Amino acid sequence: MKKWEIVIGIETHARLLTRSKIFSGSSESFGAKPNAQANAVDIALPGVLPVLNEGAVECAIKFGLAVEGRIAPRSVFARKNYFYPDLPKGYQISQYELPVVVGGEVAISIGEGGDAVEKTIRLTRAHLEEDAGKSLHEDFNGKSGIDLNRAGTSLLEIVTEPDMRSSAEAVAYARTLHALVCWIGICDGNMQEGSFRCDANVSVRPVGQETLGTRREIKNLNSFRFMQQAIDYEVQWQIETIEGGGRVEQATVLFDSDTGETRAMRSKEDAHDYRYFPDPDLLPLIIRSEWIGGLRARMPELPKVRKRRFMKDYGLSDYDATALTAALDVADYFERCVAAAGKNATKSCANWVMVDLAARLNREYLPITRAPVGAEQLGGLIARIVDGTISNNMAKKVFEAIWSGEGNSADEIIEKRGLRQITDAGTIETLVDGVLRTNAAMVTEFKLGKEKAFNALVGQAMREAKGKANPKQVSEFLRKRLADLS
Repeated sequence: MKKWEIVIGIETHARLLTRSKIFSGSSESFGAKPNAQANAVDIALPGVLPVLNEGAVECAIKFGLAVEGRIAPRSVFARKNYFYPDLPKGYQISQYELPVVVGGEVAISIGEGGDAVEKTIRLTRAHLEEDAGKSLHEDFNGKSGIDLNRAGTSLLEIVTEPDMRSSAEAVAYARTLHALVCWIGICDGNMQEGSFRCDANVSVRPVGQETLGTRREIKNLNSFRFMQQAIDYEVQWQIETIEGGGRVEQATVLFDSDTGETRAMRSKEDAHDYRYFPDPDLLPLIIRSEWIGGLRARMPELPKVRKRRFMKDYGLSDYDATALTAALDVADYFERCVAAAGKNATKSCANWVMVDLAARLNREYLPITRAPVGAEQLGGLIARIVDGTISNNMAKKVFEAIWSGEGNSADEIIEKRGLRQITDAGTIETLVDGVLRTNAAMVTEFKLGKEKAFNALVGQAMREAKGKANPKQVSEFLRKRLADLS
């Protein structure tokens, strides 16, 4: 049976974080009533002229710096001509021959831990353009409505080379790109609102063949799960079609999340179908080196750089450093937590942020920026675990108390509830001796080699101390006493 190679390229539309649209002063905020945010430029009234938004250009430059692409000193806007009801001008202002960013790369990781495989995905280009409006087909008595609020919003279209060879690689790339545009502050990444949309160009070819197969473009994938499902289905469909004697025709397809299938929407257009030509209403965009240098100086430390620093400065594993640099807010929270807890508490801080805090945030659908337990508060709590003031079990109760607003700090709650851990050697020794006297049967079981009896004795001692005794000291004293009795 012939073996097939999968070839995938991704085109991503990232809605830029600008207050107004790319060529007009209309607001870009999401959720307004239909057509409430569409002015004369957006609806293409006769005689209006576009004016380029400087903020959108700065977002594009920041992206180019982040992916180490070439920022074009001169780029040109073009008219992409096609007819659709939600495109009032009859053309979209985009860029074609001279985009603002050329080249660049995104490093991805597939798999976890020691099994992870690193790969670099090359970028072809990133260019600025305006979004179209939106057709609405519900609740119009069989008719469609047009909402032009989205028309003219600022987009950065990011195009890869056909470097991905599986749906897993495509999803890894999309996730990494999503994290990057959010990290550098050019996109909010809200996929439900359409702020980050991906199109996947998928083809197959026999293994060893150099020529690319015929591609089909899966449009508007707005979740990573749907992306994986859509690509897997499309790949299987193309292979079965070819092996069945059919031909794959170039087309634009949609993914139906209800059936898990792709279906053809229209034949795929090529560039000449859009009759691109330079927009006569917009001057060429000139980007001087001073502008680039100023933005470079204000760029945040990039995820890959911060990950390496976390591993070097804090001794974190590759897995922990990757998880903690998945989002800028998480990385910042972790560093503030370590600053409050002390560098000897680095691993504990990582565990609390990735496990306990993350679980609670997920349960309550909260971003880390709205966590009721601040980084400094969590760091203060961890410091009390490290210095032996409280145990891990006590710490969870203190965490819940801070979360619910009972107190502002771990110290306040520890004193208020009397949770300070018993660490006095004499007190613990007396406690252990009492447990051994009243649990002779368990002592006998331990002498017979039943290790569970030891755990039961530790549990009994902790109950007697109402959870306040240092469990490590209890275990040490208990083993010493049992060894003496043997």
